[in-house]
Amino acid sequence: MVTSADYYTRLRVIFMGTPEFAVPALDALLQLGCEITGVYTQPDRRSGRGRRLTAPPVKQAAIERGLSVFQPASLRRDTEARAQLAALQPDVIVVVAYGLFLPADTLAVSPLGALNLHPSLLPKYRGPSPVASAILNGDTTTGVTLMRLDEGMDSGPIIAQQDTHIGAEETTADLTPRLFEIGAQLLIECLPQWRDGAVTAKPHYEGDATITRLLTREDGVIDWTHSADYIARQVRAYHPWPGSITRWNGRQLKVHQATAIYNGAFEDLGDEASKQQAPGAVVQNPQGITVVCG
Repeated sequence: MVTSADYYTRLRVIFMGTPEFAVPALDALLQLGCEITGVYTQPDRRSGRGRRLTAPPVKQAAIERGLSVFQPASLRRDTEARAQLAALQPDVIVVVAYGLFLPADTLAVSPLGALNLHPSLLPKYRGPSPVASAILNGDTTTGVTLMRLDEGMDSGPIIAQQDTHIGAEETTADLTPRLFEIGAQLLIECLPQWRDGAVTAKPHYEGDATITRLLTREDGVIDWTHSADYIARQVRAYHPWPGSITRWNGRQLKVHQATAIYNGAFEDLGDEASKQQAPGAVVQNPQGITVVCG
C-alpha cells in the first residue's frame, strides 16, 4: 500500500515563515511527507530588556526538526540569496507570515507556485493587520485563505478558504494562532489536490477588496468619545500589539480588558452619577472602575 507520506516524499518544498503561529504549517508539510529543502525565516533580532539576539520561533522549530535554515535580510535586494533559493529546486513554496517581500523571479522558481496562508476571508482584509481589523470592526466570522501569491498585496487567486466564528471575548492574541491551526489543516487537505491539479485558483473580485494597514503605537491610544462597544473591541483587537493605553491623573495606564455596559447597568453598579459625566470621566464603583464613553 502507498501512503500519502510515500507519495509526497518527492514533493520538494521551501517553507517561509517567522513567528510561532507559523510552526503548525511547517509541521503539516512534514506530516504530508514533503521534502523540506529549506526553511526561510527573518534574521535573528535583539529583543527583551537585555537586548539579547533571539532566533525567530520558526528557526528554532526548523533546527529542532533537522531542517536547513536560511535567513536573508532581503530577497528583493539580495541576488545571491535568490540564486541560492533557486538552486534548491522547489516544486512549491509555502509562505506563512514570513514578513519579507518575494520578487517576481522568486515567485516563478517553483512550478506549483508560491502558496500563502492569509488569516482572513480574502479579498476582505488584505494587508498586515487582518485579525485585529476583524475584531475591531465587530465581525462575528472570519477565516483563513490559501492563495497563490502574485506580486500584489494578498491579491493572488484563491485556492481554498475555511471560515470560523470569532468568540465574544477573543483577542488578536487568541484568534491568530487558532486561525493558523485551521490553515495548517487546510494545507493538509489542499496541497495534495493542488499538486494533482484537482483544484484551481480563482481570482478575487476586486470590488470586494478591503485593505488593512500596519498598526502603530498611536493606534492604541483610547479615544473615550467612541462608543463603549467600540472601545471594548479595540482592547481585544489591539492585544498584544499595540496594546490599549490611556492617561489618567498624568499617568499612562495600560488597559488589558474592558466590558461595555449601558445606562441600565449603571444602577446595578451603584453608579447613577456616571451617566452624567463627560467621555473619559473615571468613576469608582463597588465592582471596579467605570469610564464614561461617547
